[in-house]
Amino acid sequence: MIKSKITMAIVAALALGYTSAYAQSAQTDTSQQSTDQAPDNTKVKKLEAVTVTGSLIPQTQIETAQPVITITADQLKAKGFTTVAEALQQQSFSTGSVQGSQDTNSFTTGAQTLSLFGLSPSYTKYLINGLPMGNFPGLYNGSDVFNNISGIPADLVDHIDILPGGQSSLYGSDAIAGVINIVLKKQVDAPTVDVRYGWHKDGGGADRRISLADSFNAGKFNSLVGVQFEDTQPIWTGDRSLTAGYNDHGTSPPVAERDYLVLNAYTFGTGASGYLFEDPANCANVAGGFAGTIAKQHRAGDGDYCGSFKAPSYATLTNHDKTANLYTHNTFDVNDNLQLYGDLLYNYEEQKFTNGTSTSFYGSDVDLGYFYDPKLNSLIDIQHVFTPEEVGGYSNIMNTQTENSYMLVLGGKGTFGASNWDYDVSFTHSDDKLLNHDFQRFTVPIENYYGKVLGPQMGTFYGYPQYSPDYSKLYQPISQADFKGFTGYTDSRAKTWDNLSRAQITNSSLFSLPGGDAGMAAVLEAGNEGWNSSPDPRLLETVDYNGLTLPYVYGTSATPGAAHRSREAATAEFRAPLLKQLTLDVSGRYDAYQEPNSPTLSHATYNLGLEYRPLDTLLFRGRYGTAFKVPTLSDTGQGVSNFYSFVTDYANCATLGYTGANVVNCPARYNSVQYKGTTYGVPGLKPITAKVWSYGAVWAPIQDMSFSVDYLHYNINNEVTPQSADQLSKDEYLCMAGVIDPTTPTCTQAFAQIQRSPGAGGLLGNITGIIQPKINTANEIDNALIARFSYGFGIGALGRLVVDSSYSDVLKHNSQQYVGDARVNLLTNPAYSTDFKTKVNASLTWTKSEWSATAYVNRYGSTPNYLATYYNNYTSPGTGKLGAWIVWNASVTYNPTKNLGLSFLVNNVFNKMPPVDNSYPGTVSGPYNTDDYNVFGRAMFVEANYKFGSGG
Repeated sequence: MIKSKITMAIVAALALGYTSAYAQSAQTDTSQQSTDQAPDNTKVKKLEAVTVTGSLIPQTQIETAQPVITITADQLKAKGFTTVAEALQQQSFSTGSVQGSQDTNSFTTGAQTLSLFGLSPSYTKYLINGLPMGNFPGLYNGSDVFNNISGIPADLVDHIDILPGGQSSLYGSDAIAGVINIVLKKQVDAPTVDVRYGWHKDGGGADRRISLADSFNAGKFNSLVGVQFEDTQPIWTGDRSLTAGYNDHGTSPPVAERDYLVLNAYTFGTGASGYLFEDPANCANVAGGFAGTIAKQHRAGDGDYCGSFKAPSYATLTNHDKTANLYTHNTFDVNDNLQLYGDLLYNYEEQKFTNGTSTSFYGSDVDLGYFYDPKLNSLIDIQHVFTPEEVGGYSNIMNTQTENSYMLVLGGKGTFGASNWDYDVSFTHSDDKLLNHDFQRFTVPIENYYGKVLGPQMGTFYGYPQYSPDYSKLYQPISQADFKGFTGYTDSRAKTWDNLSRAQITNSSLFSLPGGDAGMAAVLEAGNEGWNSSPDPRLLETVDYNGLTLPYVYGTSATPGAAHRSREAATAEFRAPLLKQLTLDVSGRYDAYQEPNSPTLSHATYNLGLEYRPLDTLLFRGRYGTAFKVPTLSDTGQGVSNFYSFVTDYANCATLGYTGANVVNCPARYNSVQYKGTTYGVPGLKPITAKVWSYGAVWAPIQDMSFSVDYLHYNINNEVTPQSADQLSKDEYLCMAGVIDPTTPTCTQAFAQIQRSPGAGGLLGNITGIIQPKINTANEIDNALIARFSYGFGIGALGRLVVDSSYSDVLKHNSQQYVGDARVNLLTNPAYSTDFKTKVNASLTWTKSEWSATAYVNRYGSTPNYLATYYNNYTSPGTGKLGAWIVWNASVTYNPTKNLGLSFLVNNVFNKMPPVDNSYPGTVSGPYNTDDYNVFGRAMFVEANYKFGSGG
């Protein structure tokens, strides 16, 4: 019943994906069409029409002016994707660097997201069954509200549609980079249970998952209920050779962690600095730490200390993850013209992780700053990193993130009498609650404990606290009881909620045109949303310690804030087949947002799409329109947040002669400066706006074959840019050196936002504070190419083969932080971007009777090495690009009976590690970019899928 040969080829490709990518017993949904709702077989006039993600109007063409990429449920499994997040992150369009579980000291270690063509993760709109997904309560990079896709049950997914390009004219805010519609199952043809167990070649990451689904019918009532449970063990840095120690082929020799250290930051009169070795026992008293590996160590140019090469082994690379999901879809046919429906998706996810020694230490400079020792006439810092023996094992002091979320949809749909007008009215409520149970050090108890080393304070010296320490007391192990005396947990809570009422009317046969029936759809929406971040009160409190005002919790920050707003929107779409070969699609939308005591923020968007089919086998398509993103509730409602962190003082380091890679040897007084950061929400930010267009072609010369190529353009303005302390410090130095014109806005901002104490001796004063608000002036241009090819063909008695491939190339990516600044080419300025420029993947699937097998390969293109990102060029010594990373997955399924499928899947078949970046110094553990690569290695899974009552 579907008309064009292009559409037939696409449907055939999808069908091949369902029937051959993963054996028949694993099929749990009879739908083979790219829909976000079950087809209504009671209406003959709709037999030729399908609902395509990216259009509100059912139509007979699957390939339209909008490129759509579909991942079926069976492809999820056959290609080795263990989660929805992994499936999306491995697609060719996912070229941008993103934070994940390896970033254990980030704000959202327990969340997963992706970046389309290197654009912000918050620029992608996520839908569940065609309706907006609720926001995650945590802030990506401590700044952006975004969607977390880590808790979506993979076994209950029917298919996923990805629409690259701006989609705001249909879907509203956030749909700048594209839209991802995750469509869950509507029915299964038999009760199904799926059991999977997985493990990794090099240890860690053992995975157990079970899912169950069934459909029920009782008269006019139909219901699907599915549950999924999963438990995944963590992978530790010590499980992988690349992360278990320090880089031993870097630009400097590997050096042990500074576990017991006395640092001379500055000697008055001589200016000398370096390490002071004050242990009369030569580290003998502490040698048992880190499994007996602590010894006297030496760092060239600095001096001696007690440390271990094994210290990096105690952090997690992947989280310990326990997840439970419940999903149910229900319908009740009141009469021929009305169907009531209700969906519920519930997710419980508990994750545990730790960054090991990175935040498990005492340093006197964290709270006190450097102190003055009159015997040495020097500014001193003492440091001790806590060993696993002292803490009772790092697995016992992990942070825990617990998320409880649900999405409830209630509605009704049908037809107005015997007319061509359909309606759909729904109410959606999303709710997401987050609890972060974080391990902490507490300021007063930890300072009191190390008071035995410092002794009583003896006043101040030029503002620095003065002590006469007994350094020998530093070199003593801490008992687990003493450690527990100054540590504990804080509980911080955050939540988001969203209510949306939606009414849609549709007529896909409005009137006749030379090319067929014109169609239209109109939507009205109204709702409200809220965000609240309530840190543990202790994280916001201060205490008095020897006359100093210090944070209650040692070396830790928090992000308080709350905001809510109402919103309304109106959307209309008109689709007109002007000729048999030419179709026009026009859509427009108006959104209005209202926060209390603020003016209404409104924005209109539109889109024009053209489809030209000179032949049944050939389609040319193009789109032009606008998109936008409203400032998030955290952008406007985040409270004043003070935090303490460390930054390199590039200006003072350069004055002392330490630039480029040599900055790592800059004296600690300037190489790692503690400063007080200040950030806050900024009311009155304008919407981020974008002009978006694309053009391309689809060619299907024969059945079961299709080829498509599309070019996409984004021009994004008024971007909300959180400012980086490291970048501000670099900008300040470059402005002072004249590399950047000191009169540019970049320099003006850097000089104003970095606060310093008075300088002396030709050096600037110390950095004491950095103001890091959000700004609304950045611009970004991104051009990308995406191509896809699929072909299925028989090979006689040997069965059938299906080839599927995808290629993406970011052709241009420019950014401008401030109006008036020069544009930065992100493809040639590696300090600004480590994204992949190209990415390609392909799969080959073979089927024959009860057997099927799939080989899948993903090629990640080159990225800049560490020194290239440091120098921001490819010409300085040691700079360059890392080679391509090629990872193979494979799966095989055997169906001994019709109702039983047995599978064996291997991810990263050749245990391929990321390209090692030896431009990192020897002070680094894990010489690779954790936002681009992982060291998880080969994973193997065995899986059984059983359908009850299917025969055998």
